[in-house]
Amino acid sequence: MRRRGFLKKLPMAAGASFMLNNLPLSTFAKSSPFQRLAATSNNDKVLILIQLHGGNDGLNTVIPIDQYAEYYQLRPNLAIPENGKRKYITLDSTLPASDQVGLHPDLYHMKDLYDQGKMNIVQNVAYENVNGSHFRSRDIWFMGGDYDEYLPSGWMGRYLDHQYPGYPESYPSTEMPDPLAIEVGNGVSLAFHRNNGIPAAISIQNPEQFYDLINSVGGAPPESIANAHYGQELQWIMDIEEKSNQYAGRLKEVYEKGSNSQKVTYPDLYPLNAPSGRIKNRLAPQLKMIARLLSGGVKTKIFLARLGGFDTHAEQVESYDATMGTHAALLYHISSAMKAFQDDLKELGLEERVMTMTFSEFGRRAYSNGSYGSDHGTAAPMFVFGKNVKPGVTGTNADLSNLNNGNLVHQFDYRQVFTAAVVDWMQADSDAVNATLFGNWVDSRLPIVGNGITGTDEEFMEKRNFLEDCYPNPVKDRTVFSFRISSKSIVKLELLDVQGKVIATILNEQREEGLHHVTYGLSSLRAGTYLYRIHTKSMKTTKKLVKK
Repeated sequence: MRRRGFLKKLPMAAGASFMLNNLPLSTFAKSSPFQRLAATSNNDKVLILIQLHGGNDGLNTVIPIDQYAEYYQLRPNLAIPENGKRKYITLDSTLPASDQVGLHPDLYHMKDLYDQGKMNIVQNVAYENVNGSHFRSRDIWFMGGDYDEYLPSGWMGRYLDHQYPGYPESYPSTEMPDPLAIEVGNGVSLAFHRNNGIPAAISIQNPEQFYDLINSVGGAPPESIANAHYGQELQWIMDIEEKSNQYAGRLKEVYEKGSNSQKVTYPDLYPLNAPSGRIKNRLAPQLKMIARLLSGGVKTKIFLARLGGFDTHAEQVESYDATMGTHAALLYHISSAMKAFQDDLKELGLEERVMTMTFSEFGRRAYSNGSYGSDHGTAAPMFVFGKNVKPGVTGTNADLSNLNNGNLVHQFDYRQVFTAAVVDWMQADSDAVNATLFGNWVDSRLPIVGNGITGTDEEFMEKRNFLEDCYPNPVKDRTVFSFRISSKSIVKLELLDVQGKVIATILNEQREEGLHHVTYGLSSLRAGTYLYRIHTKSMKTTKKLVKK
């Protein structure tokens, strides 16, 4: 085998990769700190990371409504329109005027999740002195360091290596039969490397000989090289190869035991026009598999999924319609796949346990280019999903009149988000957080995780969906019913007697998001006590009315 071919296969061997349901998986075998967490963890929380590979265009994902004129002037050939059938989706009219944002029109599934209180948008996330290299920037996000640091380990690996010292030698076991972390793909990311122990990637001088030696599963290295400088590394690789078959069998067993809800359909294709390579949803099957593994009882704690194609230098949009094209299809894939995944988790009784967050190595420049695309930039939004997230928008719109060499000025450091995941979701102690190198970010971590007790934030829901007391009440001739809804919905407003029998239907029609007032005459109604009830997509409430 030639060097190039060997190097392509090496990450698969080092990361214990195999196929499950036609998807490549990389698992962390017996030497991984994730195995130690699985054996000792005192909670059943699961963290899912979705990498938007290539650098997502945040300005066309979350549009600053208050600066629409500036936004359009910066990118007239990319800008999402503010009017028409495919205009941006107003996210939340209760936000301050300066924080009003619009979603790309193909993110309507995300709008639904937001209205359910299951999504937080973190505005303008990056790091100081963003590097324009895809590889370097991904490394920075994975290693959890500054722009000028070159760490050989990742933030998850360091945290778990400190939290669970020492390597159990007899895994998988009855107590922990599963790999603790699963990366959907053909390699192990820097995020999972650790300071001590042999890293997932190794350096060798003779790749052909090395590959021949690990081509047979397990066993000890030949005596002639066992004491060589790479003997320990070779033994580690061979041990992982041996364990991978056990993990593959176990995951197959769990997968077959699990199921997805029959009430949920995961999206397959983008329903509108897009380049052929972007029509198929590549994220949905990854999330569907994760949900099924969790349903089957897998104890894996961390999953990493990916969706590629975000390096949109050219043909990001169609020349005839800025709302269509490559980027639109990708955003639809994220939005629709996440909605199906959350619905699946809910039906399976798992949504209390899972939090998901997206990230991308950088955003795109505020200025569009002449190829209907956008070039490497800096800050971009992150999305956090789950029943126990703190819903809303964290942060404010970037100031488009205050750009840094054509780039957005970031508001939050990416470690403020990841530290919240480690501390508030995974419930790390202070020593472990310090070992992760996130200790300096604990006090400034973002409030994106709820209290974990009540689930969906009731205050968030009640502020956006409510039925007011009718006025006047008591009523003589007519009264005004007022209500607010957070999204377009069929609204049914009914008048009932005290036994709950419907006397009249006051309203039964579709209404847009916002505050509504309906005047209704009650002069023919007998004096007494009555009820009025509203039923929308997000609300079902009853109140009392007195007729004079």
